[in-house]
Amino acid sequence: MPRKSLWFLFLILVGNLSIAENFEIKMLNRGVNGTMVYEPNFLKVKVGDVIKFISVDKGHNVESIKGMLPVGITKFKSKISDDFVFVVPKEGLYGLKCTPHYMMGMVAIIQAGSASNLDTVKNVKHRGKAKKRFKKIFSKISQ
Repeated sequence: MPRKSLWFLFLILVGNLSIAENFEIKMLNRGVNGTMVYEPNFLKVKVGDVIKFISVDKGHNVESIKGMLPVGITKFKSKISDDFVFVVPKEGLYGLKCTPHYMMGMVAIIQAGSASNLDTVKNVKHRGKAKKRFKKIFSKISQ
């Protein structure tokens, strides 16, 4: 194979490689935004990035919220008090909650690329502190 062809093939292969970034979200009893929180409660990432949920304080988990996932994404739920690794599979918004502390406002949103499902996500009803905290998180979302 001629040298120019090899160089061109190399550029195509390298150009298609994207390096995933790693992020951490702590599951806390108390953080900068109050009690029962994910810290941070909003992340803007890329498809393929890796998010590790760290159970700093016991008794927490992470679960997707019905109606707050990109179309075609299967719901997920971690075990209580376990760390959880999530590789972002698709562009859109991912609404998350701690199952036992949802009403206390332990919620988060991950934005991967564009917020293509923003209207759907905003139409999901929440109660308690979750409603108030989501309102603040929505102000961080960019199209």
